[in-house]
Amino acid sequence: MAILCADAMARPYSDDLRRKLLEAFDQGKGSLSELAEDFGVSLGWAWKVWAARKRTGRMERPSYRPGAKRRIDEQALAGLLGSHGDATLLELQAELENRTGLRVSTQHLWRVVKRLGFRLKKSHSTPRNGTRKRTAAGVKSSSK
Repeated sequence: MAILCADAMARPYSDDLRRKLLEAFDQGKGSLSELAEDFGVSLGWAWKVWAARKRTGRMERPSYRPGAKRRIDEQALAGLLGSHGDATLLELQAELENRTGLRVSTQHLWRVVKRLGFRLKKSHSTPRNGTRKRTAAGVKSSSK
């Protein structure tokens, strides 16, 4: 009985193998089915590699990046933050929509701002929080 673990998962074939198979096909050394057998790969994989090269013009496999594609132009946002450093997220959201026509949530905008290395700037002109601090014993202070 074989026990599988995460490290035992199949790895993709190398770009070198893809290139060699496609070059052999281009040189007329055999059909895709013959070359697949010679190279020890499935015919389906050989067809897939050939079709991908025909579609994209590249022999290398495409880079894999999981998740959704980034929609916000980060350079434009960084420039916007540089010129309007004191703008709120709502103001940034509105200005980004005016410039690019793209509307994103403030939560997503904040994640992108943090990824760009910008931080929240606290304003010293806002009033302090009205909640009183508790003493070490955990009871409210008797002073008002």
